[in-house]
Order: sequence, then structure tokens, then C-alpha cells
Amino acid sequence: MDDSPPAPPAEQTPPPPPVAHSGSPTDFLKGVVGKRVIVRLNSGVDYRGVLSCLDGYMNIALEQTEEHVNGNVTNRYGDAFIRGNNVLYISADEAL
Repeated sequence: MDDSPPAPPAEQTPPPPPVAHSGSPTDFLKGVVGKRVIVRLNSGVDYRGVLSCLDGYMNIALEQTEEHVNGNVTNRYGDAFIRGNNVLYISADEAL
């Protein structure tokens, strides 16, 4: 009979950490030009559309723009220009 102690359970390697998207905000903004974005203003109003261009002051030009107030579409615009000092944030509206 074998009186040796039971073998310790096999060590499991922990799963790899999630892939972090390293990059600067500038890299993000360059990557979303031509894609659908959500622009949130300081007032809480959202504008959703295709980011046409932006400048160093965060002035934004959108195409196919929809204005959302409290989650409801209130207006649709062909092109919209948003002054940068009104922008709270910009986020991608589609996978990058």
C-alpha cells in the first residue's frame, strides 16, 4: 500500500490580463475620423453622426447628424458644426 501524501493539485496558470488598448487620445481621435461617433455636450445633449473632421480646439464637423435629448431623437441634420468648448466627450458609436 502507498502511504505517501496525496499530490497537490496541479497549479493552474491565471488567465492573461485583458488586452489594453494603449494609445493617446490623439490616436483615438484619428482612428474615429470617418466613423460614427457620439458627441456629448456640457448641456447633456448628444449628437450622433459620422465624424468628418476636428481641429486642435475640438471643433467638430459631423455628417448625417442626429440630435438626442433624453435619449429621444429631436432633430436630424445633414452637417453639423460643434464648437469645441461645448464638448464634454467624444466616444465611438461603432466597434473600432
